[in-house]
This record gives sequence, C-alpha cells and structure tokens, in this order.
Amino acid sequence: MSELTREEKQALIRAAFEARTHAVAPYSHFAVGAALRSADGRVFTGCNIENAALTPTSCAERTALFSAVSQGVTRFTDIAVVGAKMGEVNTLVTSPCGVCRQALYEFCGPSLNVIMAKSEEDFIEASLGELLPYGFGPANIE
Repeated sequence: MSELTREEKQALIRAAFEARTHAVAPYSHFAVGAALRSADGRVFTGCNIENAALTPTSCAERTALFSAVSQGVTRFTDIAVVGAKMGEVNTLVTSPCGVCRQALYEFCGPSLNVIMAKSEEDFIEASLGELLPYGFGPANIE
C-alpha cells in the first residue's frame, strides 16, 4: 500500500477533483479526473477528453500518465481517480478502465496505489496488481 499520509492522499484527491473540472464529456456526460504522483513527489493531472469517433477519446488516467511521460517522468507511486455524472455528486467510486489499467501497468507495475474516491474523506485503495492481476509490461516481454 501507499506510504502517503492521509493528508497527502487527500491532497491528491483534491487535485483529481480539480482536474475533473476540465473534463470534456459531451457524449457520456461522465466527467473523470485523475492525479498521478511521481516517485519524486510531483503530481500530474488529467481529465477525460471525449471525441465523437470514440477511439480517440482519452481517459483521465492516461491523460495524466502521458503528460508525465512526455515530460520525462516514468516512475510513479500513487494515482487518485474521481468521477461522476456531470452536475451530480459522486455516489460510487470510479476505477480505471481496462485500457488505463494496462497503460498504468506498463510504467507503474503492480505496486501502484490506486485511490478511488467519492470525496476527500470517503475513498478506497487497491494496488494496481489487485485491479489487474494478470497485467504485463516490458519485463514480461523480454
């Protein structure tokens, strides 16, 4: 599990909620925000950005990951994910989709701590390995 304090987790959740405000979700009307913490403590955020062609849509988790990687950062410890129908309060936690789980696994491996939050006070945590028990990455291909 994460070595972050509760306050650090709550700050990561706040960053995910802030990122969620930038979501572009005209088709699903479901806005998602993510905040990815690098091993050196930097936080990279992302929101979902939908596209009418569907496959070019980018989930919040991959938006945060690709932003970090494009800046040369490739080691991560935690990610917070929040989501809800636009204009509604979170009633369920939002977990990364299968594509995001695999993309995160490529860079983070099974130990990444995934914080899925309804609010700063109400969240659950799981390792990426628990969410994607048979994930694979570069180490499995060599």
